[in-house]
Amino acid sequence: MSEARVCDAAHSREDFVRIGQLASRAGVSVRSVRYYEEQGLLTSARSPSGQRHYTDDEVERVAFIQRLYAAGLSSRTIIELLPCVDTPSEDNSDAALERMAQERDRLSAHIADLVRTRVTLDTLMDAARAHREGLSTAVAC
Repeated sequence: MSEARVCDAAHSREDFVRIGQLASRAGVSVRSVRYYEEQGLLTSARSPSGQRHYTDDEVERVAFIQRLYAAGLSSRTIIELLPCVDTPSEDNSDAALERMAQERDRLSAHIADLVRTRVTLDTLMDAARAHREGLSTAVAC
């Protein structure tokens, strides 16, 4: 779980958005925001009363996380890619590209498995139709 920052006097109340505002602006549920924080994908500052506060930058980060999930990546993989965003460098960029290529290869293999499975199912359906047609012909005699 990520460590929360404590809101300090250097930031005014207007510099932060609450969890509901972040969720609304990013187009996700509050539950998703909490999950991202639990997974270490997102951090919040805490008010003295313990409320989560986020900066405007987190709105863009949540949108980015959503795009990565939409690409079929797991939270474990996403956390491996975040150094490219948090501390951009050629090494981090190369590592992120390599990791994304590995995920693409994994997805391609999964797609190939699904196509083989569909072909097998099509073959079984053809056999079932032929069997059913044989039953219809036998009943008609």
